[in-house]
Amino acid sequence: MYARVSPEHKLRIVRAWRNRGQIVAMTGDGVNDAPAVKEADIGVAMGITGTDVTKEVSDMVVTDDNFASIVAAVEEGRGIYDNIKKFIHYLLSCNAGEILVMFVSSLIGWPVPLLPIQILWVNLVTDGLPALALGVDPVDPNVMNRPPRPHHEPVVTKERAILMIIQGAFIAFCSLLAFSLVLFVEKESIERARTAAFIVLSVAQLFHSFNCRSATESLFKIGIFTNKKLIVANFISFSLQMVVVYAGFLQKIFKTEPLGLFDWVMVIAVSSFPLWAMELYKLFNRKKMAVQK
Repeated sequence: MYARVSPEHKLRIVRAWRNRGQIVAMTGDGVNDAPAVKEADIGVAMGITGTDVTKEVSDMVVTDDNFASIVAAVEEGRGIYDNIKKFIHYLLSCNAGEILVMFVSSLIGWPVPLLPIQILWVNLVTDGLPALALGVDPVDPNVMNRPPRPHHEPVVTKERAILMIIQGAFIAFCSLLAFSLVLFVEKESIERARTAAFIVLSVAQLFHSFNCRSATESLFKIGIFTNKKLIVANFISFSLQMVVVYAGFLQKIFKTEPLGLFDWVMVIAVSSFPLWAMELYKLFNRKKMAVQK
């Protein structure tokens, strides 16, 4: 705690803490606070008693002059930032999976597992609605227990980028697995195999949307139904996927065929692999962190 501090000393204190690698917030209302407020990582001005100069240089203005509002604003900001990361993580990892499906199949000389119109459908329907629902995911109850993130940390860190590529590769593996089982094991037509790969790719992404709610906590601890918008979005996406597969006029457009009972059991089982794999990964990480502590 600092008392009887001159404007020059306020500025020196802020710079000293920043030089030590700390994230500094500075509140002020008078003209003499403006230099320190501007220098801080987060400058906070009082909306009622604050001067115009202080408000101009600040990053945040507390309209009710209540310090508790700062805590609420930080919590809300962290929640929004987390949801932006979830949104980006989901879309990029799913797109990585779609790219790898086509790249790997061409690399090993297989027939094309997905048609362009099928990939476009997945991008428009399967990716879009769950991503929007992740953008309004409820704020983590422990969000205020975390330290501030580094000032220059990117939205997509190196660790997150590697995780997204691995998840995308696993989704691609599931889609290619379904394609190969129907085409090479069951000896069915290429259209039926593509339908299986098409459905697995989209449904695996729907399962994966639940993974993106947290990179550390189990879905079953967070609660499957705590984001009802995501449930609704996945239900709508799955329903639209079924329309493409079973509606006669859309079958001709998307080159799909109805699947049998065995195929559906295989498709749902394989599609859920990304969810269970991520749950095991989170469990391993939690046990590893517990041992380190």
